[in-house]
Amino acid sequence: MPKLLIDVIDDVGNCLLFVREVMFTALTSPCSFASICEQIWTVTLQSLPTTALAGFFVGAIMTVQFTLQITTFGALGYLGGLSTSGTVREVGPLLIAFLLSGKVGAFTSAELGTMQVTEQIDAIRCLGANPIQEIILPRYLGIIISSFFLLAVGLVMSIFGGMLLGLVFSGINPEEYVRHIPTIVNKFSVANGMFKCLVFAFLLASICTYKGYSARGGAKGVGRAVVSTAVLTMVGIVVFDWLTSLITDTAMNVVLGNS
Repeated sequence: MPKLLIDVIDDVGNCLLFVREVMFTALTSPCSFASICEQIWTVTLQSLPTTALAGFFVGAIMTVQFTLQITTFGALGYLGGLSTSGTVREVGPLLIAFLLSGKVGAFTSAELGTMQVTEQIDAIRCLGANPIQEIILPRYLGIIISSFFLLAVGLVMSIFGGMLLGLVFSGINPEEYVRHIPTIVNKFSVANGMFKCLVFAFLLASICTYKGYSARGGAKGVGRAVVSTAVLTMVGIVVFDWLTSLITDTAMNVVLGNS
């Protein structure tokens, strides 16, 4: 078996063991609510403007692309529904998660990696405290909650971006743009988008905290941890995007078939 594949399997296994330890700590020795709120506030404050702007332009891009396609069929009235459906179900969560992986994931990995190589985490352990409880768990939960919220905000902003470009680029007024959104975007589409957001948030929190916590080798090790976080998060997002699409589409077909 190639060494690269063995290293990948070993890394995934260690990450799963790390997540299990974090979950066990959350159930047996939970951290303070104030520390979680502090991390939520920090992550949200850092990333909200960037995420909102990215979501706005994601919706705008989708509107431009759909306009070029459906003009041929004379179906511009359905532009809002089609653009919003594509954004909420697939493109929006994927692109915004990519952005957060570089913004939140890299920052958290670098922060924890620096604490590890400068022996701050060892100092916490020497004082009799559990670094998983004191350092990792608040960041882990804070990143999940704030990333889910940021992804949802980005999706909402994508609707406004699509609406504006629909008016400027396609000549569709906002009332006409939103009229067919409920026709095409149903509860399954929204649930699919929110499920993807939640999965991507868990994935981002797991990888960046694990890579930062396991960083070794001084400043060079921190750099490797940050690069590895960015690469693994993006690859993981693509893989889990396919997996969640398969799960949600299968579930939707089962529900519709039974009904």
